[in-house]
Amino acid sequence: MERAHSLLLNEEACSQLGEHQRAEFVFEWLRFLKKLLPAADRADVKKNQKCLVEQLTGILIGSPGPPTRWLLAHCLALLYRVGDSLTSSHTVDRCNDIIRSKDDSPSYLPTRLAAIACLGALYEQLGRLLVNTFKETLANLLKAIKSAESQGRYEIMLSVEKILRGLGVSAVPCHRDIYKATRACLTDRSMAVRCAAAKCLLELQREAVFLWTSELENVATLCFRAFESSNYDVRVAISKLLGTLLATAVEPKQPTAHRQGSRRSSLEEVMDLLTGGFLRGGAGFLRASGDKLKGTSSVSKDIRIGITQSCVVFVSCLGGVWLEANFSALLVLLMELVSQTRATQTPADAVCCRRCISFILRATLGSLLGEKAQIAAAKEICLAIGKQKRAVDAAMCDGNVETRVTTTDVAASQHVLVCALLELGSLVQGLASTAASLLTDTSTALLDTVISVLLHPSVSARLAAAWCLRCVAVALPSQGAVLLDRCAERLNALKSCPEAVAGYSSAIAALLGAVQHCPLGIPHTKGNVVMGLAEDLLRSATQNSRISIQRTQAGWLLLSSLNTLGPAVVEHHLPRMLVLWRCAFPPSIRDLDMELRRGDHFTWQVTLEGRAGALCAMKSLVIHCRDLLTDDVIGRLLTPLACAVALLTKVPTLIKSYGNLIKNTSVVFRLRVYEILALLPPKTYEGEKSFGIVLKQLVTDITGPENVVCSELTLLPPLCHSDDLALLGPALQDMDQHYIEEQLQGSSVGGGTLEYDTFTICVKCQDVPAPLPPPAALTTAAIQLFGVIFPHIIVPLRTQILEQFTESLKQLKGVRQQTVQTHVTAALCSVLKHLGSSRVGLGPEEVRKPALGLLVGALESSNPLLRCMAAEGLSRLVQVVNDPAFTVSMTLVSFDKLKTARDAVTRTGHALALGSLYRYVGGISSPQHLSACVGILFTLSQDSTSPEVQRWALHSLSMVIDHAGPLYHGHVEASFTLVLRLLLSIPPTHVEVHQSLGRCLNALVTTLGPDLQGEGQSVSALRTSCLVGCAVMQDSPDCLVEAQAISCLQQLHMFAPRHVNLASLVPSLCVNLCSSYLSLRRAVVACLRQLAQKEALEVSEHAVALVKELPHVTIKEVGLEGALFSLLDRESDPRLCQDIQETLVHMMSSIATGKLAHWLKLCKDVLSASAGGCDTNQEEEGERDDDASVFHTTSESSGPFTNLRWSTRVFAVECVCRIIALCESHGHPAHFDMALAQEHRLHESTDFLVLHLAALIRMAFMAATDHSDKLRLSGLQTLLVIIRKFAAIPEPEFPGHVILEQYQANVGAALRPAFTADAPPDVTAKACQVCSAWIASGVVSDLRDLRRVHQLLASSLVKVQAGKEVPSQLYNEGTSTMETLAVLKAWAEVRPGLLTLVQTDLATLSRLWLAALQDYVLLTLPQDYSAQLPATGGTFYTAETAEQARPHYCSSWAPILHATALWLNSTGFIMVDDSPANLSRPVTPTSMGQSTSLASVKSPEDISSDRLHLILGISVEFLCSPHSHDQMENISSCLQALQALLEVSWPRSKVGNDQVLSVELLSVLHRLIVTREAPGVQLAVLELVRQVVCAAQEHVKEKRHSAEVDDGAAEKETVPEFGEGRDTGGLVPGRSLVFGALELCLCVLVRKLPQLSPKLAGSPSGGQGGSSLSLSDSDCRQVAAALAILSDLPSICSPDGSVSILPTLMYLLMGVLRELVQQPCGGGAGGGEALGLVVPAALQALRAVLSSPMSRSEKSRGAWAHLLRCALNTLLDFWDSGTPNPVVDEVSLLTALTIFLLTASPEVTTAQPLQTRCIDKFKASLESKDPVVSRRSYQLMMSVFQSKTGVAVPFIQGLGSCVVGHLQGVERRRPQSSKELQAIQDGVRALESLVFAADEMHRPQLVAILLPILISFLLDENALSSAPAPARTLHESALQDLMRIGPQHSSVFKALMASSPHMKARLEAAVKGNQESVNAKATQLQVPSKTSPSIQLKTNFL
Repeated sequence: MERAHSLLLNEEACSQLGEHQRAEFVFEWLRFLKKLLPAADRADVKKNQKCLVEQLTGILIGSPGPPTRWLLAHCLALLYRVGDSLTSSHTVDRCNDIIRSKDDSPSYLPTRLAAIACLGALYEQLGRLLVNTFKETLANLLKAIKSAESQGRYEIMLSVEKILRGLGVSAVPCHRDIYKATRACLTDRSMAVRCAAAKCLLELQREAVFLWTSELENVATLCFRAFESSNYDVRVAISKLLGTLLATAVEPKQPTAHRQGSRRSSLEEVMDLLTGGFLRGGAGFLRASGDKLKGTSSVSKDIRIGITQSCVVFVSCLGGVWLEANFSALLVLLMELVSQTRATQTPADAVCCRRCISFILRATLGSLLGEKAQIAAAKEICLAIGKQKRAVDAAMCDGNVETRVTTTDVAASQHVLVCALLELGSLVQGLASTAASLLTDTSTALLDTVISVLLHPSVSARLAAAWCLRCVAVALPSQGAVLLDRCAERLNALKSCPEAVAGYSSAIAALLGAVQHCPLGIPHTKGNVVMGLAEDLLRSATQNSRISIQRTQAGWLLLSSLNTLGPAVVEHHLPRMLVLWRCAFPPSIRDLDMELRRGDHFTWQVTLEGRAGALCAMKSLVIHCRDLLTDDVIGRLLTPLACAVALLTKVPTLIKSYGNLIKNTSVVFRLRVYEILALLPPKTYEGEKSFGIVLKQLVTDITGPENVVCSELTLLPPLCHSDDLALLGPALQDMDQHYIEEQLQGSSVGGGTLEYDTFTICVKCQDVPAPLPPPAALTTAAIQLFGVIFPHIIVPLRTQILEQFTESLKQLKGVRQQTVQTHVTAALCSVLKHLGSSRVGLGPEEVRKPALGLLVGALESSNPLLRCMAAEGLSRLVQVVNDPAFTVSMTLVSFDKLKTARDAVTRTGHALALGSLYRYVGGISSPQHLSACVGILFTLSQDSTSPEVQRWALHSLSMVIDHAGPLYHGHVEASFTLVLRLLLSIPPTHVEVHQSLGRCLNALVTTLGPDLQGEGQSVSALRTSCLVGCAVMQDSPDCLVEAQAISCLQQLHMFAPRHVNLASLVPSLCVNLCSSYLSLRRAVVACLRQLAQKEALEVSEHAVALVKELPHVTIKEVGLEGALFSLLDRESDPRLCQDIQETLVHMMSSIATGKLAHWLKLCKDVLSASAGGCDTNQEEEGERDDDASVFHTTSESSGPFTNLRWSTRVFAVECVCRIIALCESHGHPAHFDMALAQEHRLHESTDFLVLHLAALIRMAFMAATDHSDKLRLSGLQTLLVIIRKFAAIPEPEFPGHVILEQYQANVGAALRPAFTADAPPDVTAKACQVCSAWIASGVVSDLRDLRRVHQLLASSLVKVQAGKEVPSQLYNEGTSTMETLAVLKAWAEVRPGLLTLVQTDLATLSRLWLAALQDYVLLTLPQDYSAQLPATGGTFYTAETAEQARPHYCSSWAPILHATALWLNSTGFIMVDDSPANLSRPVTPTSMGQSTSLASVKSPEDISSDRLHLILGISVEFLCSPHSHDQMENISSCLQALQALLEVSWPRSKVGNDQVLSVELLSVLHRLIVTREAPGVQLAVLELVRQVVCAAQEHVKEKRHSAEVDDGAAEKETVPEFGEGRDTGGLVPGRSLVFGALELCLCVLVRKLPQLSPKLAGSPSGGQGGSSLSLSDSDCRQVAAALAILSDLPSICSPDGSVSILPTLMYLLMGVLRELVQQPCGGGAGGGEALGLVVPAALQALRAVLSSPMSRSEKSRGAWAHLLRCALNTLLDFWDSGTPNPVVDEVSLLTALTIFLLTASPEVTTAQPLQTRCIDKFKASLESKDPVVSRRSYQLMMSVFQSKTGVAVPFIQGLGSCVVGHLQGVERRRPQSSKELQAIQDGVRALESLVFAADEMHRPQLVAILLPILISFLLDENALSSAPAPARTLHESALQDLMRIGPQHSSVFKALMASSPHMKARLEAAVKGNQESVNAKATQLQVPSKTSPSIQLKTNFL
């Protein structure tokens, strides 16, 4: 294909290819030429123009296919435009000659069509350059159209459209001729021609004024006729034409209109045209009148639906501003239309007409108007409803019989009211909480108006009013309970009025249904009210026969709706319901027989209605309350069910007795029986007699003469495969107009509507339900139940039933046979679907045979939907049978049929069956079988005589490709060739074939998958074929084909992204963003979503490069992101909206941090684009402060967006939160550092989030103060995020302040509206969270400034104190719990940081906190203890709403627990009786569910004990919970709470006294250490363990002290034996606190230093890893904490117990020390830090253990001494470690050794050879070359010399001479550094201490040694001046020491001086030199003092 990429066609390469490859080669060259010509050099083009024209003309006469001819035409026209246009007329003449040619052979047709296409393109591109020839050309084309076939007519229409576009106003002379020709094409039998004609007229109307003036009526009539028998595409095209014409007629765009004397049409005239078409269709006046006389007039639905779509286009063209101005007039006209009796002659017509009007209102008001205009429209509709209702009321009350209203008038008014009420409901539901102003507007009195319609005589009007009320309750949840009360009150008052009973009960049911959409719910008591009403209605139903039926229906309707509230509500009413069900049916079958003998038709009608209602209530229970369906409940339901089933057999008798009067009621009754049985497991009623009765009745309903044809749309599609439905045209869910289009899909039954099944008014759905008429619904229910029951019957009965089906079909003919065949096949497919999902077999051959016969018969039906279902059924049958032989036999049957059959129906059915078989069996056979299957489908797909066969065969082939897997790879090349050949040759009029080809191409790409990335020649060829195929489909005029092309390119991008050109793909996607086809928009957004995941930046740049503007938004201005926001606002399709949101999120994730300002501005523009500003001025005049004037959000019309919906703005706010999170996770640190951001901005043009803080605050403020509650919640959440992320950032310009400080007024103003009386609880709860975050953040330090926000919290606290008795009957009690806990949690979070703020309310808060904790404990008790719970509930929840309250407690308890513990800590558990007097109920958290009278007698000690155990219990229970892994904050709160408790002596004594509790606590903490890696948690756990050990220490100490005092043993040396271990020393695991603490500490130490464990170390040398170097700071702190705990353990043991644990303690202490002091050479840099933190802790722990009193206890002294000697020996061995080249920390080892010497008893340290080894270590340290070691060695020696005589003497004797020797050597080597100097000085002090440690008699001798050493340090005068600083310092310190020691030992000093003149001279010289230097310094200081200032500044602040 690369050879095709040249300016001129490579004819040599082309000639070498086969015919089909040549077509592909030419198409690829034309594609390249199309891109090349606009970019090529003009001179180069002119140079090659002649040759190019010849080549293009050659292709033209070479019979090109449709895509090629369009591309050829475009290139030819482009060539003349870019190059020389003079010769273009020759080409025009050539084309005209081809069109005039008399050759009518099929082979010449493609050339003629190509010539027509070329003419269109030439005139479109060259325009007026060809103005001289256009008349001749048009005449030629219009003449040719008369004899042309459909393809020719289609192509001519397209060509004429292009000619008109190119010539513009120059074509005016031919406009009339074109109009005449197009009129005929507009009603052509070919749908493609109709579409083309509509597009042509649409282009014509731009200049042809007569179309929308004088000819408007004729064109409208023509359009109406064109709608007849049309398809979806035609309706879209013609409605666009008609709507545009009508809009132009009302508001002309052309300035020429006025000059030509034409006048505007009024809205009334235009609507009259549409109304006429709606009522009379496309017929002329005379014909319509004749039909009316005959009584046969009925306008087809497709005309009415077409007109409806035209009306929507008409209003859309005029725009939202026009609609806003003219809505009242339009509404009147629409209401007039729906009130016409001709529009609603039959129930089906009435439903269709109402739907049409509703669609017009919804499609215009819902999408064109902003929120403000929608509110105005709602008011208009409300006034219209009121006017209509008043007119009916006045007529009904009129006393004059003649003028009294007729049933016709009531019927007319009901249709008006239904349309108006449903649209009003939709508007209110869409506006949500922004609709609040509608309800408060007294001029419209919306609620009163709607409620008044509940008394309308028509059931449909009453139900519409009820639905409208439901919409109000969904939009404004606060209205739900109010409306319920109002309706219940009216129902009670008007119990005797049938309309009131029916209307108000429907309203209550609808309102209860709304609760499913309202998380805030309704008060639980409303359930009681409804239950009472229902019981009352059912009991009183028989009192008044006039309203028996209404009361019966109403009672059961209320119960059905009550069940939708769910198990939490229903469980309280279930016993009463069961009684009502039991009463509704006779107690036994015998009683049922007795019933039949009495009663009349009315009695039976009431009875059947009542029982049908009872069964419906039962169905509602099963659907919504499955948790309540215990075996007992099901058993109690089965009795009435058995009676209901038995009654089924009696119904025919009743109908025979009482005629058709009860026939309709009996149908509803049967329907209800089937519905409830289908929901219950068949095994529950399998053994009953009823099973057989039901089955027999089902067979009768499916095949009997009584059943009506069911709506195929509802019955068959669920049983077909969703992919196969594409064969039947565009799916309803892929249409914007599905609401009205589905009216065409059904049969004569018509569409559904609410009055067909009143009980659906309470189902969970957003749109109004549309149940089918009962007979049609009965068939659907029967088939569904048949599928459920059939698998449970025995095989012989299965065979019998299937054969009965076959037999009944044989006996029927015509339409009746088709109906029964549809139902029978559907029933069988339902069975197979259930069998497949339950993995149960169908049965043996005798069952399979009739089943197969039924399916094959349906497969050859003329109904395409039935064929689809039969093919799916066959594949399910193969799946269920699961026998390869059966599968093969099935495929052979289809093979044989396809070989012999010639009719299209059989061939399509069996072709589809072949593909379907692969769906559930996969690769069903060998490759040979696949080859045969593919071969047949290939052949069928090339059958050009039958496009339908081609379409079905290609669809089947796509399934085979999809499901054959790798087996198909051998056929891929051939398949690509086939698909491309067909794409290039199939006429564009056969759109459906193109759609199937698109599915094949998609399947092929999926099959190849990642192989498409390959570089081989074959793969490259396949990839090119794929791209060519996509290009063909992208140019298709059909939107579904274009959508498939996009989907295919999306797949290709996934597997081979390098080969998809985004530069061309992205603009083509953006152009279709605003397509009028939903399926195309979905495909575009789905593709963009995938592209944005990886290449967001490129996608964004390519989109902005698109010059073309979209209808609603300019990408140039707002980027693709803005276009997507705009699209999101207009779309209502949930799937598409989700895809748009995901696309935006992906784009944001990829490029938001790089384009920060752009994204933030975009979000701000979206947020600002509401119709009206938000009134943020919540304060009253008297309370105004600076919060009030912060921001006033007003409508910012200057922005790129206008009138965006609240949901779009909510998403924009969520995007802001995402941007903040992105900056945090992937961004630069400067995003959250103002100083760093400002610094970076100076040097580079980067952007940081902190610089946009004002914009963030503003957006959060705008959202938080909006009218929409959802937006307020999002705004508050954003504010919370901002506070948390920016609170700690300092303000560079004002040191000591933070940047958020300047926004405190804004925060206060944003929060204030959330605390008003009418604020919803969820908003207030979120605001409390923000308040606590703001106060606790520390942003505002001044308490006066904090008061603003504090007052808001305080006001909430007052509300909480009022308690749950205060009536707040708007929402469920659970919301009160949520709000209360949010307030308490907020106060709890404030408490730790700001005590002064909380102090005043602390007395109240503490009680409320304790009450909340008690509630939490009660709610978390296991189910077994439910009987012990308080009957009335807790302090803040009611028993009925416990389930709803539980999640709120789970999210709030932890901060409350922590705050309560801190409060108890601050009070020291001292009880203060300052309970507030204003609590509505006494909060007694210590009662734990007991009565207050019992609680009141508790002592303060008991209350404190209860509180302690409450906090301990909650903490321990949570810390043990396996679900606490994702709640680190809660774990921290528990640990901090426990720490706070144990800081107080009283709880500490309680814990210390209770060893079981302490041990349990330690085991929980041990588990926490093992399972939680967070350093903060681990350190907190260790701190808590230390506190528990301390508590035990205090307890043991107290007991010992008490024993000493009691025994008078204070003077005794022995310590009484208390503590663990007692007399035996045994510690029991699981019961011993010491053992538990040891385990925990061991766990910590081994995890941080694995070498401590021989197992982990692996070998004696396994510790070489030196892991202590890798210890982090937190690791070091953990190790230190564990060692500290270990050192405390001996103190809580008895002497024997201490001996038991001492080996473990010393092993761990020595082990840690070893790891810390022995490191390999070149250890890490982090080692020093680790040693610096942990070594002191280890030494401290060692000192604590060695100094333990247990070491001196008589019982344990010997054992301790022995063990400590072993430990000392181990310590001495550390110097001689086996580690190669060790770096031993000698200082630490010497320190440890010294601790032993000073602390341990002499019997440990004086033992030999240990003592000698100790002395040797000190000697060795003196030899160290490291002055630090020497210095520390001297220091430690000094402490040893000064210790007890027994220890000191051997060391003095052993080390004294060494010290002297070292100091004497200093004279030869003076100190060169400060460290050496310090070592020498410490050596002198050690020697001096040795002197003073000696006896008086020996001391002079030692002084005689010391003094010469000091004198030797002195320097003479010459040496002193040149000596280094350390030597000089040594000289001075020695001199000072001499002057201090000399006088103390004067005799020795004098004797020494006398005996050594040299020394004396040296000393005198030093003294003299020192005196001179002192005098010199004094002189220097005196001179400047004369001029020094009188005030001396202090510069040394130490």
